[in-house]
Amino acid sequence: MAPFKIGYFVGSLSAGSINRVLSQALIKLAPEDLEFTEIPIKDLPLYNYDLDADFPAPAQALKDAVEASDGILFVSPEYNRSIPGPLKNAIDWGSRPWGSNSFARKPTGIIGASVGSIGTAVMQSSFRSVLSFLDAPQLNAPEAYIHYDAAVFGEDGEVKNESTAKFLRHYMDEYAAFVARVLAANAPGHIGDIELDEDKLTR
Repeated sequence: MAPFKIGYFVGSLSAGSINRVLSQALIKLAPEDLEFTEIPIKDLPLYNYDLDADFPAPAQALKDAVEASDGILFVSPEYNRSIPGPLKNAIDWGSRPWGSNSFARKPTGIIGASVGSIGTAVMQSSFRSVLSFLDAPQLNAPEAYIHYDAAVFGEDGEVKNESTAKFLRHYMDEYAAFVARVLAANAPGHIGDIELDEDKLTR
């Protein structure tokens, strides 16, 4: 079976972001049937409705990358108890112009690391409301609020604590299974498609 193509966002623009380190750890621990491509956000202008008619190239590249992905993974810090501005801006671009929401029906996962003890829990709660509006199915369990310890995470993505590695491996296994379930549910012929399969409607 061909691998699932997973586009991932890192919600921080910092080169030394601990969430970028976390993203590399997740990729290393993920099952082999997931193939990852980062979707960059640093070159996006601020979203402006006036630009919908002449969509900026970085925004169009983002939409194309989301649409080419089987699933989307968000790895993000928490800023002021909510979604970092650059990441929210990227989501706004990906959902526009109105009627061309690139995130619709894409299976998503949210995970984040913080040096604080609540590990991005409030940001993730806020983020789930946004993804619900975008019709983007979410992995709801296991929840993953990572307390970041530099002694545990190597810069290359190595996880030096087996308990932490086991949890992150489990998260990625569950995410892979979730992607497979959502894509199966979205297959042609399911209720909600433009052309309904009459045989399936009678099951």
